[in-house]
Amino acid sequence: MKLSISKEETYERQQRFLSTLTDKQLECAILFNSTDIFYLTRFYFIPTERPMSFFIDPTGKTHLFVPALEVEHATEFSCVDQVHSYPEYPGENHPMIHLKAILKELGFEHNQIGIDSEGYGSPYGYSGASVRQLIDAEYTSIHGLVQEIRYIKSAAEIEIIKESCRWGNLAHRLLQKYSIQGSSEVEIELRASQEASLAMIETLGQEYKPHGRTARAGFRGQIGEMSAFPHAVTQNNILKNRDTLVTYAAADVWDYHSELERTMFVNEVTSEQEKYFHLMYGAQETAFQHIKPGQPTSTVEREVQKYYKENGIQHLTRHHTGHALGLLIHEAPFFDLGDHTIMKAGMVFSVEPGIYVEGLGGFRHSDTILVTENGMEMLTYYPRDLNSMIC
Repeated sequence: MKLSISKEETYERQQRFLSTLTDKQLECAILFNSTDIFYLTRFYFIPTERPMSFFIDPTGKTHLFVPALEVEHATEFSCVDQVHSYPEYPGENHPMIHLKAILKELGFEHNQIGIDSEGYGSPYGYSGASVRQLIDAEYTSIHGLVQEIRYIKSAAEIEIIKESCRWGNLAHRLLQKYSIQGSSEVEIELRASQEASLAMIETLGQEYKPHGRTARAGFRGQIGEMSAFPHAVTQNNILKNRDTLVTYAAADVWDYHSELERTMFVNEVTSEQEKYFHLMYGAQETAFQHIKPGQPTSTVEREVQKYYKENGIQHLTRHHTGHALGLLIHEAPFFDLGDHTIMKAGMVFSVEPGIYVEGLGGFRHSDTILVTENGMEMLTYYPRDLNSMIC
């Protein structure tokens, strides 16, 4: 199988994006979002204080704007017609001054331009002029446009996500194997993640490019009573008898993600833990039953919320039922009451309704699923039943 997206598919993406711009009567576009740039060009980079952008000029040609230290990298790996550069940030002349000159030379001035944001943004100390301050033109926001194009995955993308699921499965197998009473949270995570990653690299060989992180599994601090915090952070806890464990496992392939989470128990399970486990399991089953093409994503959340109310546990829930997956671990659309996106074949989601009981723990399975022509396909395949979840 292919572990990357081909240049041919990348060019098809650019044409699809260009057609969308034409439909919106836009003559050119400027993007700063690093995920969208990777999607449209195959150029994977680490965004720092140095601004980068991708743009399509009025003739339809594609361009990258990068710092000098990225020129060779961008030239070798990207699918664009031309790579432009500037010396350094902040530099004697700010990068936006260089970008302004390039845009003017390429005929952006006085045109209809789509922009995904007002300018480059970074938490690494960047500051600079907005695009609107650079040249005189008519600007239209196309924020989220490429993300919408990314909603439906191609056959190649789906195969890559399935490969991600396989290695996340191995990482979780090892995590459960090493989740022994008296062991350290960090020790278990490191051991499982390292072993799974080494096996992944050995098996897939040189063709494998993570463009992210290799196989990994852990708890994120969701151990014992702390598992009642949906997004806890690592506490370096020691596993105790009857602890509730909420786990995660994943593996990035060409920066595509999958999501696998399970609720496990150390040695044995109490009747109270068993009760909430089965309630959580029922919520996830409810979600699965209502994932169908042609239906709004809000339908899934509405049915899960109905299940919560019928079982008197709505006060124990804290988040929506799931989200799309792809080049980001959380993408739109969402299984949420406020999201009415119509589900279509080729969309990939996590399904992760959760129940959180203070003083006892959290109860959440997460599985990666594919919307199909007739319903859904489960892409993750780790056991979900209670007996399989006792370490």
